[in-house]
Amino acid sequence: PRKKSRSLSTMIARSQLEFMGYSVAWSPFNSGRISVSTSQHFGIVGNGKQIIMDMKSKSLSKVHVEEMADGCFDSAWSQTSENHLVYVCGDGSVTLLDLASKKRVRTYKEHTAEVYSVDWSGANKRYIVTGAWDNLVKVWNPERTQCVRTFSEHKNCIYSTVWSPHEPELFASTSGDCTLKLWDMNDKKAIQTIPAHKYEILTMDWNKYDKHIIATGSVDKTIKIWDRRALDKGELCMLEGHDFAVRRIKWSPHKPDILASASYDMSLRIWDVNRDQKSGPQKFNEFDHHTEFVLGVDFNNYMENIVATCSWDETVTVFDVSKPPPAKAKGGSSSGSQKPK
Repeated sequence: PRKKSRSLSTMIARSQLEFMGYSVAWSPFNSGRISVSTSQHFGIVGNGKQIIMDMKSKSLSKVHVEEMADGCFDSAWSQTSENHLVYVCGDGSVTLLDLASKKRVRTYKEHTAEVYSVDWSGANKRYIVTGAWDNLVKVWNPERTQCVRTFSEHKNCIYSTVWSPHEPELFASTSGDCTLKLWDMNDKKAIQTIPAHKYEILTMDWNKYDKHIIATGSVDKTIKIWDRRALDKGELCMLEGHDFAVRRIKWSPHKPDILASASYDMSLRIWDVNRDQKSGPQKFNEFDHHTEFVLGVDFNNYMENIVATCSWDETVTVFDVSKPPPAKAKGGSSSGSQKPK
């Protein structure tokens, strides 16, 4: 079997969480600030905590904790105010938080099932998009008391909703119905629908440098790279290597061909998806420092190669992906035979 380095020099910070980690999001304003969404008991029952942390030395210190009666599954930072954050929960709620006052500015309760995804647009900087297990996608303006639009084409639960970083009214969604849909928020129907995988699609992301390039990740263990201009011709390439479902993918904000993927196989993988190489995409680093499903990953917006991950092992870790993997986390929960949620 292949031996892996266990150098601690690659790890910048690690913190033990009380609950299982579901999502991480770096602040677009503060290079050391991170939001972590967590939930008890595999997200099935129990409480949740939305945690804001600051990275200091080798530790992550808590700035604020939102305690919820249901699991917290995702969060997104405002692109105009460093103190505003939106997070979503298993009770169907969408909450806007002001960190300056540490108060909830607004809580929406229009979804009727778990809200699993949220994104705040970086292109229009005004709108929020959410996806839930009620099969609905909703767009919100934080200045209004109700959602501004609901999209209902998906036939199964929504796992991922992400705004295009290039076009202010364009976003995408992925679902348990095995489709990727592209939407203009001013149209009632999706402008493109792609049966991108044969199994549930848990995640997607837009390339930060090329507005036409999209990546999707699925229960089928694969990641596919797509060109919006030629979707009918199939994927540009397929990345294989994960042993279980791909839970979350993120394109690097620093390099156009670097992609990170977090999986239920307890690993994070970094891919160099260079479309100009005849040899095809190459995985150039693999990290297995978590001891349970890895559900969250995000690239730091200011520091190249710095990534944060969170896991069901109840840890959040910040490390340098250009160096050998950090040591495995200690403690944490055991997933047993529970079905991932």
